[in-house]
Amino acid sequence: MDDQSKHIKFFTGSLIQIQRLQLDLDDKEIPSLVKNNFQSGLRSGFYGGSPSQVQLFIFEEDKEKATPILEKFKEDMGL
Repeated sequence: MDDQSKHIKFFTGSLIQIQRLQLDLDDKEIPSLVKNNFQSGLRSGFYGGSPSQVQLFIFEEDKEKATPILEKFKEDMGL
């Protein structure tokens, strides 16, 4: 990673799904970032988004390494 690294949206799902996928990515030392508009909205007194629309981002250069993890995750979860 360098100063020009770019995050890409990798998966959208429920918070529980995102947390599980993050654990799988962490096992392979792939950093990720969660964007949860619903939770952020609640904290600020607004209803922003849906609780089932949490987004997980990874660095673009990790996509090739992360894709097989996502495919296995989807298979395990029946998605």
